[in-house]
Amino acid sequence: MKNIFFLIGLFLFSLSSNNFLQAQKKQITLDEIWNGTFAADRMNALNPMNGDFYSVLNIDRATGNTSVDKYSYETQLKVATIVDSQNLGELPSFSSYSFNNDETKLLLGTNFKKVYRHSFKGTYYVYDVKTKLLTLIGNDIQEPTFSPDSKKVAYAKDNNLFVRNLEENREIKVTKDGKVNAIINGTTDWVYEEEFAFVRAFDWSKDSNYVAFLRFDETEVSEFSMNVTGNELYPSVQTFKYPKAGEKNATVSLNLFNLSDKSVSRIEVGGYEYIPRIQWTNEPTVLSVTTLNRHQNDLKLYFYDAKTNKAKVVLNEKDDAYVDIQDNLTFLDDNSFIWTSEKDGFNHIYHYNKTGILKNQVTKGNWDVTSYYGLNKKNNKIYYQSVENGSINRGVYAIKLDGTDKKLLTPKNGQSNASFSKNMNYFINSHSSTVKVPTYTLFNAEGNKVKLLKDNLELQVKVAGYETSKKEFFTYNINGNDLNMWMIKPANFDPSKKYPLLMFQYSGPGSQQVANRWNGSNDYWHNMLAQQGVIVACVDGRGTGYKGRAFKKVTQKELGKYEVEDQIAVAKFLAKEPYINSDKIGIWGWSYGGFMSTNCLLKGNDIFAMAIAVAPVTSWRFYDTVYTERYMTTPYENASGYDENSPLNHAEKLKGNYLIIHGSGDDNVHQQNTMRMVNALVEANKPFEMFIYPDRTHGIYKGRNTRLHLYTKMTDFVLKNLK
Repeated sequence: MKNIFFLIGLFLFSLSSNNFLQAQKKQITLDEIWNGTFAADRMNALNPMNGDFYSVLNIDRATGNTSVDKYSYETQLKVATIVDSQNLGELPSFSSYSFNNDETKLLLGTNFKKVYRHSFKGTYYVYDVKTKLLTLIGNDIQEPTFSPDSKKVAYAKDNNLFVRNLEENREIKVTKDGKVNAIINGTTDWVYEEEFAFVRAFDWSKDSNYVAFLRFDETEVSEFSMNVTGNELYPSVQTFKYPKAGEKNATVSLNLFNLSDKSVSRIEVGGYEYIPRIQWTNEPTVLSVTTLNRHQNDLKLYFYDAKTNKAKVVLNEKDDAYVDIQDNLTFLDDNSFIWTSEKDGFNHIYHYNKTGILKNQVTKGNWDVTSYYGLNKKNNKIYYQSVENGSINRGVYAIKLDGTDKKLLTPKNGQSNASFSKNMNYFINSHSSTVKVPTYTLFNAEGNKVKLLKDNLELQVKVAGYETSKKEFFTYNINGNDLNMWMIKPANFDPSKKYPLLMFQYSGPGSQQVANRWNGSNDYWHNMLAQQGVIVACVDGRGTGYKGRAFKKVTQKELGKYEVEDQIAVAKFLAKEPYINSDKIGIWGWSYGGFMSTNCLLKGNDIFAMAIAVAPVTSWRFYDTVYTERYMTTPYENASGYDENSPLNHAEKLKGNYLIIHGSGDDNVHQQNTMRMVNALVEANKPFEMFIYPDRTHGIYKGRNTRLHLYTKMTDFVLKNLK
């Protein structure tokens, strides 16, 4: 009997202790989320060097001096300082650097000015490591790149392409017709930069005798203008070329500059709408050229020979929906090449010979390769990342070029991402999960751990002192598809109570939000809402990524149809749970997610009581050609797909509470989307709330307290309408 009373007492003491400890835990605040309290300690950007070394750009916070320092992968110790700005005189600091092939020279950049989201202009110098001489290349130039023989630098300026001979310090003007909003040589236009993800549109041949480059004639592309509020008495106007769905693109041509005779000639590669990639092969006169038709479902890989001026198709990929552009094309010593493709239903690695004949499919299985890292010539192994251990996880693998001897090199669960040395002998693995903060660990090529570099233990301990909830993963089956989901419940969750539900999603083609990784600010915000008694859930519906081609491309020509159906179906499924208040279900999202949250509130007005849309697309007619037509074809061919899934045409269905937010300086998803949505709601006499952030771009982050203000606004709206 005494033992029974003792056990009961021990249980009650334990229960009261847990409650006491829970009560002692801190509450997450918005100020802490946005002042860096929960920021993880990240590795500085590493630049792999020749041999087993890497370099880092270091900044002396006391003096402002910058240096490029060389480190050993194996020991992680600094072995040399390559350049220090305190010794450069006219260049007291620099913000970027890049090496030539043999690492005897560096390009140092400073005074950067933004062009678009990823592009910028700057002042660049060449620094000679041996002589310590500093030579100015130019001001307001873009994408300077050493020739393979290190004797020249090519770059773009004022929409023209230049080559500077370093030995003679002489500039050659390759093109002369560059003009803003008309002709671009050597760099990309807005839509190529945003959707094909590259800015430098030129490439050196391996023997340094040729420069291939793209020329954009955007004369007939329509202009888009945005008012810039700024700080002056009168606002200014930013005008740039932006081809919207169905409208005219820039006319793109491929050209060749021959350094021997300073001539420029056009390269003909058949019919195409886009040239999303150019890359010289290991044969000095052979250039690879990737072309796409306007629907982006017919990709051709050409090999062009500068000696014969002839091009031939070595690979042709077609898809009923679209073919993704990727950066995995890798040429081996014999000019055979690595390629990735979804042609068997999942994204895998393939090895082709130099004429385009398939040698073998390197990886196989009902899972996607998510990153290709490269080939280690020493052990003849390919390194890649995939979702072989479930679509919410990522692992780093090694496999022989012939497809044998596959090995997992990193932890089985969670997400790993590798940064390899240039010779592929080492890699730094960043790993995290929903319960483990980001760690950085050095491995050798065989997957043996060499050293733990950063453990973020301080952050792990700090977060443990706050009231947080475990992210629970599960799946929901709809129309034969298992949709990945997660849920965050209040820490003091009581299944006998009813809680409001806020759903979060992005839902765009090939995207993923349900992943076993340590997320950033949104997860802390969702936990903060859970502290206030709100359950937060997320589902990756049909059309999202890493579950094979069919799952991803089912939304073709119908963006916003199946994805919305899935969100509504999950909301109705969760509404039946005894702990969910079915009258208090909301949804939010940003960009594509804002398009989705708006549609869900309108088409799912019988289940959703509230929605927040940040920077939403409200009609795909307003978005750019490359992204939109990839998934929707043109408005002329698919008018119903555009209009039936546009929130503009369902404004009269609004019943719940709606908050729409946009940055007036958004050059990506234009504020026009929000203003047209406002007009539709006004015409339907529907109440709503709107907030505009002056001059903020798509990310709505620039300026003091901008993100804090945004999330305070959203928090107040959620609690007012769901609690």
